Amino acid sequence: MKEVNDLDLFTLSNGLRVAHKVTDRPVSHCAFIINAGTRDEEKDEHGIAHFIEHALFKGTKNRKSYHILNRMDSVGGEIDAYTTKEITCFYSSFLSEYYDRAIELLNDILFHSEFPEKELNKEKEVVIDEIKVYLDSPSDQIYDDFESQVFKGHKLGNGILGTEESIRQLKREQLFSFTQRMYQPSNMVFASVGNISSKKLKKILEKRITDSKSSSIVNTKRIGFNSDKVQTIKVPKPTYQTHCIIGNTAYGLHDKKRIPFILLNNILGGPAMNSILNLKVREKYGYTYTIESNYATYSDSGLFSIYLAADQKYIDKSVQAVLKELKQLRDKKLSSNKIHQYKQQLKGQLALGRESNTNILLSNAKSLLFKNRIDSIEDILSSIDAVSENDLLEVANESLDINRLQYLYYTSTLK
Repeated sequence: MKEVNDLDLFTLSNGLRVAHKVTDRPVSHCAFIINAGTRDEEKDEHGIAHFIEHALFKGTKNRKSYHILNRMDSVGGEIDAYTTKEITCFYSSFLSEYYDRAIELLNDILFHSEFPEKELNKEKEVVIDEIKVYLDSPSDQIYDDFESQVFKGHKLGNGILGTEESIRQLKREQLFSFTQRMYQPSNMVFASVGNISSKKLKKILEKRITDSKSSSIVNTKRIGFNSDKVQTIKVPKPTYQTHCIIGNTAYGLHDKKRIPFILLNNILGGPAMNSILNLKVREKYGYTYTIESNYATYSDSGLFSIYLAADQKYIDKSVQAVLKELKQLRDKKLSSNKIHQYKQQLKGQLALGRESNTNILLSNAKSLLFKNRIDSIEDILSSIDAVSENDLLEVANESLDINRLQYLYYTSTLK
């Protein structure tokens, strides 16, 4: 009998790394995560990683687009995908009896897509429409524009969707070139969370995926980012509110200061209503409805940002209130009692997130891809407990330094 919640790691004969967690639930999940994203695009490929995410659903040697979409839908399952600056992910959720169906389909679209010209032309219009939808939402657009500002001149500053011009000029041959370059089993991982033994899963994988062998060594070395440039940019926008982002680069995935900064960011402006920014700027003064801080990590860098939107007459007061709270965190240690409470809060949030098997699936896949290991929830919670008052003060002074902060405003032009 299989042990529920066992985590098994193994490697297929073609070099594909696999992480499988056994559960006893009727619904299972699996995913391929490829170490390929926006920052891996060449100069004439802007937007290609995300466009390929769309294009892989448009036809293979074995199926047309309708048959791809219908394959999991017809048994009540789901298949989806997303693209980031560093990864592309394809995943499926289904009744556990359909493991073989899901794996065969994902293998087919990843390794046997034909990119039919007619379908590509239609999908270009779909992606261009997606770009326009995004441009209609200033609260979304400002994040990408800020990242472009902070990482100016570097691939991490390129937008994931590309531009209308860059998408229109993409050629079918470029899609084949990018996938042949990056979509190699040695450059991806497969993760699974579901009601199947590791032995049976491995048998299915070896049957379905061994025809997909690594044909070349993938060069995944990425150029790091290094810049101390600080600037404030104001862009007039036809909006009723003024939108603002404050922040700069932060610690990368492998930096030992990442965990202390995750805790500090959660204290400052995390999702809970008792975050410092929510209590001091929204609740105390009523300057804004939306205020939050975020910390995104990349393999070799990171981005810290504080986002808020307010009426034009309150924007300067809001920013000054934010800077006051940042100074407090730089100048004064939090009490041991406060830190204990904040640690318990973050640990609880992480534990609640792991109630979702989809979250576990994607977390395991990304951890195996970038770290070649998967930390247990106990290890993660222990690393939070190990953060000291001095650790928090140190990262606050490094990352919340007023002289390092960059600003981007979408200034309101509507009354």
